[in-house]
Amino acid sequence: MNRAREIILPSKARGTLRVHVVPNAKIDKVVGEHGDAIKIKLCAPASEGKANAALRRFLAKELNVAQHAIVPERGQRSRDKVIRIDGLSEEEARIRLLRDKQD
Repeated sequence: MNRAREIILPSKARGTLRVHVVPNAKIDKVVGEHGDAIKIKLCAPASEGKANAALRRFLAKELNVAQHAIVPERGQRSRDKVIRIDGLSEEEARIRLLRDKQD
């Protein structure tokens, strides 16, 4: 009996991050935490997907990952969003975004 062997490769880390976006801010920055989400202010307006595109660019830069690794999963038309980050765990992403923030 010939059975194909299943090859299991270690998967890259994949974290899910909750963010609360405040559009039309003076500068792009991580403000801190908003409940269990990370609060991020963006200069971009919340129209025609501009804030979503700005969020992807901002997170890619801050987390040092490619833009295609930032995948919006829920909340494209809401301030509260769930973002998947390919290549980083949720814990590592939170550490990188909140490293200079103190409550």
